[in-house]
Amino acid sequence: MNVSEAITKRSSTRGYTEEKLTELEIKTILEAGLKAPTAANKQEIHFSVLDGDHPALREVEDEKNRLRDLNNVQHNFYYEAPTVIVISADASYKWSPLDAGIAVQNMALTAEELGLGSLIIGCIYDALRGERKDEFAAKLAIPDGYEYEIALAVGHKAVIKEPHTYDATKQITYL
Repeated sequence: MNVSEAITKRSSTRGYTEEKLTELEIKTILEAGLKAPTAANKQEIHFSVLDGDHPALREVEDEKNRLRDLNNVQHNFYYEAPTVIVISADASYKWSPLDAGIAVQNMALTAEELGLGSLIIGCIYDALRGERKDEFAAKLAIPDGYEYEIALAVGHKAVIKEPHTYDATKQITYL
């Protein structure tokens, strides 16, 4: 599969099988994130890899739900994916959010190439940047001076969703 095919085929996966990723699959996805360009080649991105049943993920879910006043949620924020990768970056570097976004997109496209599903996750931002920020940073092995930017759920697809459509005439202006 080439990059254009991966971009065309990829969609957010919100349902995974219980099958764990192999060590090679995880390594390949992480390498795609590590190979992402960063501003001034700072390489300030950090990846925390968690099994989907890691207790810290439940705590993050509970805090997200508390902050959003959510009850009776059918799925957790990562839709029971077997692997979650939390991406953090240097809090003092203004380009860190962009660099993390580039890294997570590389990883999501690589997951697609491997025949896996992925979900780029931003909904836990308030939980990981809120009053329990330091507690969660410790539980997720976020380095000192770094903070949560974005996350990626990855696993074998249990559901298939068609990629989104778009209207280029409304979204592009040629000058």
